[in-house]
Amino acid sequence: MTRFAEEDLTCDAFLGGKLHLWQPRRGRGYRAGVDPVLLAASVPAHAGETVLELGCGAGAAALCLGARVPGLELTGCELQTAYADLARRNGGAGFEVVEADITAMPLHLRDRQFDHVLANPPYFDRAASVQSRDPGRERALGEATPLRDWVRIAAKRLKPKGQAHFIHRAERLPELLAALPHEMGSIEVQPLSPRPGRHPELILLRARKNGRGAFQLYRNLVMHQGPRHLRDGNSYVPKIEAVLRDGAPLIFPTP
Repeated sequence: MTRFAEEDLTCDAFLGGKLHLWQPRRGRGYRAGVDPVLLAASVPAHAGETVLELGCGAGAAALCLGARVPGLELTGCELQTAYADLARRNGGAGFEVVEADITAMPLHLRDRQFDHVLANPPYFDRAASVQSRDPGRERALGEATPLRDWVRIAAKRLKPKGQAHFIHRAERLPELLAALPHEMGSIEVQPLSPRPGRHPELILLRARKNGRGAFQLYRNLVMHQGPRHLRDGNSYVPKIEAVLRDGAPLIFPTP
């Protein structure tokens, strides 16, 4: 599929309506969930800085970040034509979208460096998981480009003292850490678990190019109230609710 038909799209509210994104209707392709919103909330960006999102899809992470921090220069790199088109539609003139494989970026992108590079790489190694039938979802969730390449490319596109930001499955944290080039330091990891008493399922990781700070592993942040789902609604804890509904930053470390 090179383009989505209009009837296969929905326009969905993010950040409590501060942002609206066109994305595939349920069952028609990959739809952004809370993960790119959390990733965007964890980036301590400032107006005037440059941001690159690798594998931007329809632009959820970059555009959530831009909605929270006005005045950023936003760029996305996306392989699939249909999703690159959605990202351009969602971001307008304020979001430069380059259609390319992250491992084969055009020269004009490879010649640039950024203050922040963020990525929500595919979570699942298909050597140990089942492939999705939908090509768009499979590109988003099934690892084709090795995780180490995502990390290497992110580091290469950073300015000195720039930061790389990732969200990924907790069990793949050792791979993420092992893939960080030697010049990446000041590493911070924020574990995220769905409910009290559960092991973390996701992690947010950031690292600074030429950073010299000590490694920081923060206490687990629980996302939902209560030990199990008891009623309609998401029952997010106030900190996560503020991120998802109000566009608040997710500040490390958690209190």
